[in-house]
Amino acid sequence: MSGERALARVCAAALDALRRSRPLVHHITTEVTSGDVANATLALGALPVMASAVEEVEEVAARADALACNLGTLTPLRAEAMVRAAGAAAARGIPVVMDPVGVGGTVLRTETAARLLAAAPGMIVRGNPAEIAALAGASAQMRGVEATGGPADPVAVVRALARSTGGVVAMTGARDYVSDGETLVAVDNGHPLLRRITGAGCMATAAVAAFAAAGTPALVAAAAALATFGLAAERAAARASGPGTFHAALFDALDALAPDDVANGARLAVLEGEMRWT
Repeated sequence: MSGERALARVCAAALDALRRSRPLVHHITTEVTSGDVANATLALGALPVMASAVEEVEEVAARADALACNLGTLTPLRAEAMVRAAGAAAARGIPVVMDPVGVGGTVLRTETAARLLAAAPGMIVRGNPAEIAALAGASAQMRGVEATGGPADPVAVVRALARSTGGVVAMTGARDYVSDGETLVAVDNGHPLLRRITGAGCMATAAVAAFAAAGTPALVAAAAALATFGLAAERAAARASGPGTFHAALFDALDALAPDDVANGARLAVLEGEMRWT
């Protein structure tokens, strides 16, 4: 238990760093949940900028503290904007987070994900089990953009993809797994109501980008973000009567969470390796 509480305190320190620094996060995201992504970013303590025009994305990305690319409502023009922004961010050492929505389901999504990984080596990838499996070349089931079945060995898939990309991979589900290829962290915060609203994954990705934007190391940022987001979901669910009230309560819970709440409520464990703050 002492080890778990030490990890929770690391997550709390990451939230405190985020709230103190108020970083700017550049989102190129899906039209379906753009407002939710912006509001979740604000509730956590970061500042969102939503810019997807090819003519300005490189300029915006270069001025932001992190870039989040979401493949949700993808078009060829938006794909080009993401690749250009990712290249501009990577050239300046700005963290890049990709949400590979529906990857493996269409050629456009799969090719765009590959282009982004090439444009920003070492990025953070946050996806559901089927998306992470598709990126890793493993088998899983998708219907639309939703995962209906994950890989047989999620730990092996997360670890393998992290090693092949040189970055951090976060697979979210009933239990979240985060790895940089050497260290593997499991996060157990969350609530089933997250699967009943559109945009839960998009907001989780926004959380990862916000924590990374505050200068927190990528592995810690991803784990802390998922623990914080999951804890907020638990608190929102306790006040909700269904998906609609849960959706509204989630923003309130994200906004209300204090570092001490995370220190006492985050549930995560290092399964392999060691999670370091620096």
